[in-house]
Amino acid sequence: MSILMVTGIEGARNCADVVARHLGKDVEVAEGRKGALALLRQKEFSAVVVDETIAECDPAAAEAIWERAGLAIPLQINFALSGAARLIRDIRAALHRREREQTLARRAAVAAIESELKSTVAGLLLQSELALSGSDASSPLADRLRMVADLAGNLRRQLAAPASPREAGL
Repeated sequence: MSILMVTGIEGARNCADVVARHLGKDVEVAEGRKGALALLRQKEFSAVVVDETIAECDPAAAEAIWERAGLAIPLQINFALSGAARLIRDIRAALHRREREQTLARRAAVAAIESELKSTVAGLLLQSELALSGSDASSPLADRLRMVADLAGNLRRQLAAPASPREAGL
């Protein structure tokens, strides 16, 4: 995904080119609110960097940009005082922070789903064993219940085995 820089400062395109080379991402430049909002309607960005002077001179414009930014990381930087090196460091740090947060969120989701599956399988196993103990051992229903109990037991063992991070999609 691209990065959007919103600034009216002279040389912004050169700065964007340097940032693009160092971060390996496309960098779009908008000179103000209208251009930024138009670009935000067209596509998603991984980060939106707004010049502090724009944010201070027109807070409503900055607010409109932040609202339209979606899941992009919002950054406010004074382009007049910051060089390309600092801009690159700040964007890189924000992107790494977002990546760590997403990894932790994925792990939490996997743990929650795993826990839910384990309790569901345990309940299924218990119910099938209870039904099996109260039925005629030679009936077709008992055969099916044994099969369900075996399947639930296999699932339970597979869920109990630790999954590698690659299998968990992390």
